[in-house]
Amino acid sequence: MKKIAWILTFVMALSLVLSACGAPATEAPVVEPVATDAVATEAPATEAAPVEPFRVAVVMPSAINDLAFSQSMYDALMRIQEEKGGPEAFEIVYSENMFVVDDAAAAIRDYASQGFNLVIAHGSQYGSSLQEIAPDFPETSFAWGTTAETFGQPNIFAYEAASQEGGYVNGVLAATLSQSGTIGVVGPIEVGDAKLYVDGFKAGVLATNPDAVVNVNYIGSFSDVALASEAATTHISAGADALTGTAQMVVGAIGKAEESGAMWFGTQSNQSSLAPTIVVSSQVYHWEVALREMLALIEAGTLGGQSFKANLANGGEVIEFNPDYDLSDDAKALADTTVQGIIDGTITITLP
Repeated sequence: MKKIAWILTFVMALSLVLSACGAPATEAPVVEPVATDAVATEAPATEAAPVEPFRVAVVMPSAINDLAFSQSMYDALMRIQEEKGGPEAFEIVYSENMFVVDDAAAAIRDYASQGFNLVIAHGSQYGSSLQEIAPDFPETSFAWGTTAETFGQPNIFAYEAASQEGGYVNGVLAATLSQSGTIGVVGPIEVGDAKLYVDGFKAGVLATNPDAVVNVNYIGSFSDVALASEAATTHISAGADALTGTAQMVVGAIGKAEESGAMWFGTQSNQSSLAPTIVVSSQVYHWEVALREMLALIEAGTLGGQSFKANLANGGEVIEFNPDYDLSDDAKALADTTVQGIIDGTITITLP
């Protein structure tokens, strides 16, 4: 009996030891908090819906860095984007080198179908395409230039430059600085702001020096750099010591002017970087002046039907001097006085 009792006691003790060392512990039940009238539950935080950016697409006939027509629009859009708070608030996409009109038309239609708020056809050659496309997208704003024609469409804006004004100022400077009295002009096609600039430049030269010779050559192309180079060479051979021209093809003409040491007067964009030793001044388009008005109208519900003009008075055109060119203070003062005279109406530009 004693032996059996001892065995039972040993088994019970061993059981207690094993329970303390190796038996799994049970978890206490978790009690979930219960909301009562006295304690309010916290509402889940709601995130504000992201604000959609204003979306702009632009189709251009040349490169965004052409230092001429296309770059003038690209630079303006970059300034607007900065004013609006960056790409998160103001989205910009572009198609460059769209010199083939059919390709440009396809790009314009594609951007409209993607729901862009404003599609800019930056080239007078795109007008007929825009006239066909715009009615298919009545909720999209379109803009094109340089022209004042909206085709009577409620969703087409138009913009143009009074480029004869800056052309006149450049012409006054060219006539003042020229030693030979012979000045050459390399024009693209005799239309739009190109013709206005050439005519204004010539008027400025002759108003300053009636005895000057102004040779004008339209090469029939906005983009043919080789032809522009040939035209510039012809002008220089004829004795021109000052040259100007307009459109993206002028890079060829500027190169020839630099080789001969002839002065260059630019337009559309600041062309000083192309030839810092010979570029005197540039008429620079600031299309943001027109773009701001368009954007305000679109935000107010007006999608088109109006045209805008950039000029010296509203800051849409600005004469910028090349800081690397040694231009006298008297010449700068003359240019500034000419600008002010055009603005206040004391100088009248007579075009042919």
